[in-house]
Amino acid sequence: MTHIPSPAEELRLVDAELYRLDARRAQLLARRGRLLSQLQPVRPAPSAAPPRPEASAPGVQNVLLLLGGVLLTLAAAAFTLVSWGHLGIAGRAVVLGAVTAAALAAPVPLLKRGLRSTAESVAGLGLALTVLDAYALHAAALPAADPAGYAAGALATLAALWAAYGLLLPRVTGRPLVLPLPAAVCAAQLPLPLAAVAAGADTFGIVAALLVTAAADAAPALRVTGGPVRIVAVGGAYGLGGWGATAALWPAWTASGPGAAARAAGLLLLAAAVALAGARAPRAEVALGNAVAAGLLAVAALGAVPRTLLPGEWTVPVHLLLGVALLAVVRVDRVPEVVRRGLGRASGAVQALAVSAALPVVAVALLGPLGRLPRVWSGPPADARAAVTADLPWPPGSATAPLLLVVVAAVLAGAVRAAAWRPRAVDAAWVLGWAAALTLPPVLRLPYVVTLALLGLTTAGLLALRRLVPTVLALITSLVLALLALATEPATLTVFALLTAGCALAARRPPVAAAAVGHATALAVATGAALDWQPSHTALPVLLVPVAAALWAPRTEGVTRLTTEISGAVAALVAIGLAVPDAPMLALVLALVAVIAAGVAVRPDRRPVGYAATALFVAAGWVRLAAWEVTVPEAYALPVAVPALFVGALRRRRDPQASSWTAYGPGLAAALLPSLVAAWGDAHWLRPLLLGAGALLVTLAGARHHLQAPLVLGGSVLALATLHELAPYLVQVAGALPRWAPPALAGLLLLALGATYEQRLRDVRRVWETLGRMN
Repeated sequence: MTHIPSPAEELRLVDAELYRLDARRAQLLARRGRLLSQLQPVRPAPSAAPPRPEASAPGVQNVLLLLGGVLLTLAAAAFTLVSWGHLGIAGRAVVLGAVTAAALAAPVPLLKRGLRSTAESVAGLGLALTVLDAYALHAAALPAADPAGYAAGALATLAALWAAYGLLLPRVTGRPLVLPLPAAVCAAQLPLPLAAVAAGADTFGIVAALLVTAAADAAPALRVTGGPVRIVAVGGAYGLGGWGATAALWPAWTASGPGAAARAAGLLLLAAAVALAGARAPRAEVALGNAVAAGLLAVAALGAVPRTLLPGEWTVPVHLLLGVALLAVVRVDRVPEVVRRGLGRASGAVQALAVSAALPVVAVALLGPLGRLPRVWSGPPADARAAVTADLPWPPGSATAPLLLVVVAAVLAGAVRAAAWRPRAVDAAWVLGWAAALTLPPVLRLPYVVTLALLGLTTAGLLALRRLVPTVLALITSLVLALLALATEPATLTVFALLTAGCALAARRPPVAAAAVGHATALAVATGAALDWQPSHTALPVLLVPVAAALWAPRTEGVTRLTTEISGAVAALVAIGLAVPDAPMLALVLALVAVIAAGVAVRPDRRPVGYAATALFVAAGWVRLAAWEVTVPEAYALPVAVPALFVGALRRRRDPQASSWTAYGPGLAAALLPSLVAAWGDAHWLRPLLLGAGALLVTLAGARHHLQAPLVLGGSVLALATLHELAPYLVQVAGALPRWAPPALAGLLLLALGATYEQRLRDVRRVWETLGRMN
């Protein structure tokens, strides 16, 4: 009997046979490859990758369907516009009705068969045909109807029909279409504005229609989670709402009476309500932006009517108070967090705009006193405003600028409670309060003397607080006060004296110490000018300032000490600058400044100042010699060289390893080189003789003590001085020799050098090593 295996056993046998066949195939393929490589050792070309399709099948299908729908729509439009007149009324109704009904009914079987893209295309054709139906109805049956009114009614009807079509179709087929509902929302954007135009409404009516439509768009924009419907609704809400709000702002800002302003305010409140409803948006940043817009629109709406009832300069304060009132809503816990944050930012924006409105006045009050510089002691101005507007115009409508600054400062000081922002808010409040105090005198046109007193009290009060920001503000105020005081001589002397005394009392703070020195310097200069002294003579009382700074600096520490010393040095430079026109006085001032610097160098931590003192002493001597019309270079060089050599000797005594070039090089160069330069142009024998004798002594001293600098410098100067003295005789000898003698002598010299080249190199190397062993 024949054995018939079971299916499982037969499957096992088949798998085993396939495995053996695969193994054998792999062996044969490997062998074939080796044979091919032996017969044709050519690298096979890499197989080309199959081309990647650039468009997917569904994409191609959608494009084809879209093009087909567009072509059918264009054909229907051409039929309606061109061939319409060849049919009767019944024929027209039958043709359009039948085509529209067929196009709207076709998606039902297509959706049931799963042809959704085709159904979308046909549905789009049906919706376009309904638009053509509406146009055909107006052209044939209702030609006398108002175009705007008919368009409004037609669009409203189409929006309702498309919405019903899009909602009923899923109940019939179980599958929705994407196009009808967004098309319905898009068509619903225009009925109300067109109806307002048809009714002859004015700007307020049209804007109201826009805002109501935007409010209607907000409902699906907030309720629908996503998709084309929400996209269209959001676009309509933002587009029409922004258009309406912008259109309402202009009449609110330009209304000439309370009635028109109230109507514009109503529109702005409606826009604010729409924006506030948008604060429920799912995205936090979108909701926050809507809340900010709602707050700003509410402020603009509530400020429209008061703007028409109050003077023009009170417009900004009214809006500022309304913006501050938004903070009351921020403190209500029942209000959503995002709304509170948005209203808080809206309030901050209103306050920032109010401060920016006051900035021109602050700029004039701060920069206007600079106009006093070319008008020193020209007479007292009529009032504070005249004092700051010598070169700058006064901003119009600025009577409420101090009030704006004070209100915002109070809000910052009282409303900001967060620990992270509290210090910054307090500093900003100080700045705004100071700006209010600075602008108050010119705004109120206070008398000149009262203005100086008020600014002086402000400076004193800020200095008494001992904080960084008030201190900086006090120094700026003192500068403004000093500039304003230049109008009259008594005011200048009094103000500068008071500022010097006040800053001196608080001079343990670095910026105040610098201000004290600056005001003291200005007081000294003003005193000299009041006494009709020459500027060079005024330099002497100015030197009292660096003296006081040098005496005060050791009693301070850290940055304050350094600031005081630097300020004193600047005052000393001012004194030197004043004395420049008078050479004898300049020499005296330089010497006195050198004495002050030497006194500072006595302190162990200020030893390097001694170099500056030495340089100043030398400069004083040179200026004195120049004033005496001394032209001998040794008179200028030796006063420098002798102290330099003395200092070098002290250094060599303390540090025997110090280089002679460092210790004696500067002094020797200062002593010998100027005389060497003068000797080359001197026709007399005395200077070269003395220079040669001095250079010889320096050379012998360098050789005696094995020092490089004296030996090299002294020997070089001695050789050059000797060459200078022998030059005339060498010229005479060269003139007496025949013309062939110099080349012959040069040849003999070269032969001698060549014959003893190695010995000369050893001699030079020995001399160099000897110099190297010297110190």
